[in-house]
Amino acid sequence: MEENLIRPSRFWERVTLSIFCAIHLSLFVAIWTGITWRALALALVLFGTRMFVITAGYHRYFAHRAYKTSRLVQFLIGLFGTTCLQKGPLWWAATHRTHHRESDHPSDPHSPRQHGFWTSHIGWIMSRRHTATNLNLVRDLAKYPELRWLASFHWVAPLALAIGCYLLAGWSGLVVGFGCSTVVFWHATFTINSLAHVYGSRPYATGDDSRNNWLLAIITFGEGWHNNHHHLQRSVKQGFHWWQIDVSYYLLCAFERLGIIWRLYRPVPNTIKAGQNANL
Repeated sequence: MEENLIRPSRFWERVTLSIFCAIHLSLFVAIWTGITWRALALALVLFGTRMFVITAGYHRYFAHRAYKTSRLVQFLIGLFGTTCLQKGPLWWAATHRTHHRESDHPSDPHSPRQHGFWTSHIGWIMSRRHTATNLNLVRDLAKYPELRWLASFHWVAPLALAIGCYLLAGWSGLVVGFGCSTVVFWHATFTINSLAHVYGSRPYATGDDSRNNWLLAIITFGEGWHNNHHHLQRSVKQGFHWWQIDVSYYLLCAFERLGIIWRLYRPVPNTIKAGQNANL
């Protein structure tokens, strides 16, 4: 099948990479701005909010369609998701679907087995090979013009958020509240691509290196139950057992009760047991 790509210009690719690198410098700039209590509180709120949006929205909704919602809420998920500075939902979902289709094979964008830790964690993001969006992989999403708009203007919401952080807490709000929280959030989510394919348990024989890691699950609101996820990719619930903490799932259940989302795809016991105790 011929690829149908949205590819940013070379200039915009350079700008995006420069911004990505510059935000990492906020960790050092904070030495001069200082860390105020207001900025620290802002950083914690933004970390938690964006972790939920990326895991429950970009991942479980856009990439895997694990539940249903209205078109308005769908757009709001995409809009708020762009504040995570991981591009728009079309690119994110297409890239993630490629990961599952090619998991730990040479075409997987971020496989530690194939490319090593550095590339799987962050290097792949900095490569021009992965900047385009393959619309053939997200036809169910690309039919919405508002989501295609976010693909081109994914910088609008993050810019507004950065300005808001400055207005709320000054330079410390911008550097610590926005910048430092973004860096910590980025690398927390990146560990699922890298560490969750290296360290942890494998209760299911999934044909790749995905692993369950309780520490990463706590940090990433449930995404660390990665082997569970690769076993049942569409499941809205990634912590299959009561002791497997899955904060994003708990919050999604709350939204279900409010009628904001519906038809959550939950695994039945037989599908959870199937393939278990592989001990790989």
